[in-house]
Parts: sequence; C-alpha cells; structure tokens
Amino acid sequence: MLDLTTPSPVESDETETLSENVFRRIQAAIVKGDIAPGSKISEPELARTYGISRGPLREAIHRLEGQRLLVRVPHVGARVVSLNHAELIELYEIRESLEGMACRLAAERMSQADIDELRRVLDTHERDAAFQAGLGYYQQEGDYDFHYRIIQGSGNQTLVKMLCGELYQLVRMYRIQFSATPNRPRQAFAEHHRILDAIADRDGELAELLMRRHIGASKRNIERHYLDANNNSPRGEK
Repeated sequence: MLDLTTPSPVESDETETLSENVFRRIQAAIVKGDIAPGSKISEPELARTYGISRGPLREAIHRLEGQRLLVRVPHVGARVVSLNHAELIELYEIRESLEGMACRLAAERMSQADIDELRRVLDTHERDAAFQAGLGYYQQEGDYDFHYRIIQGSGNQTLVKMLCGELYQLVRMYRIQFSATPNRPRQAFAEHHRILDAIADRDGELAELLMRRHIGASKRNIERHYLDANNNSPRGEK
C-alpha cells in the first residue's frame, strides 16, 4: 500500500505539463521513501491522490520506469523498485568505478570557478541543521549534490548521461536510505573535503582513489546493514 501524506491536487503553470508535475512529485516521494520500496502502484489511488487523470499519470509512470524507480512485475503491475543485497552491491560497484573515473577527469577539466563553487556547496552541506544534529547528510539533488557536480565537471557526456540521468535517482534513493547511519554523515563530509582538495590540486590519480574509497566505504556500510538485519532476524532468516 502507498504511504503518502495527501498532497494538494497538481497545479500546473504554462511551462510545466501535468505529467511533468506529477512525475516530479511521485519521483520525490519514491526517492525520499514516502512511497516505500516494494509498494504496489495503484493508478486509481495515485490519480485520486494527485488530482489528475489517468493519461498524464501513465506517462509519468512510464518515465519512472525508465529511471528504474518503478519495475513491472508479471501479473502484478508496477511496483517501487526494491533492490536485493546483491543488486545493491552491484550498483555501488558501478558507482565506485565510474565515479572514480569522473573524479579523475574533473581534476583535469574543472575550471577554478567550478572548484570554488563546489567548495561553497560543501559549506552549505556543513550548515545543514540535520547534518549538525547528526541525523543525516544533506540530500538536495542537482547542483547542490557534491557527486552530481563532480560528474558534470568530468566533461564526459556519456558518464553524465549514465550517472546524472539513467541511474541518478535510483542511486539517490539508496544514498538517502543509508545516509543516517551513525557517524557516517561526518565521515562522508570529511571524505568529500579530501576529494575536493585533490581536485583543487589537479591530482587526478589521488582524486580517483579517494572517490573510489569513499564509495567503497558506503558499500561496506550497506553490507554491515544487511549483515545486522540478517543476524537480528529469527533464525537468521532473510
């Protein structure tokens, strides 16, 4: 079942279609966990919740499938994606390799102005109230996302298309899910600063190494989470 606070009906302006509006709102609800992983998607329920007709809703659902946030299950219909342990580790292995490459390229190609702006992004992260309280890491998307800015700074449009397009919201979904692990927000922030320093020094080899270690640390955090969940389940059942 969907777990949603009731939003107001979709309001559209001249620059945004109904489908685009509802797409962004459902996307945000999935990524933030307001619609839980594995939830069955009910078109009638969503149409009522968002106050739109089925046509624009189906278009939005199709786009969410393209982002891998929704999956089609035979004889069931659309569900919110819920990666198993092995699938999630594979996703992080892809990130470790490709974001490491993006970081090396960014060290070679980012302008000084872009590097200065990236430092200001980290300043914004540090001032975030939830981060200061130890509740999680700053999770705005796009230009306020440290990883997004580095990938964009790589100048490699194939990497950008993959990591800031096709896989971006799926990765964000799990980054948010695991961002509140005790001590991890502070560790991640320190790792971000070391990565940025390597980029600023134009040391692509070190920047790549640090990014790979950073994502590797997140991957190990996920593995510990699954191990703890398995150990705490009755008779170790998954």
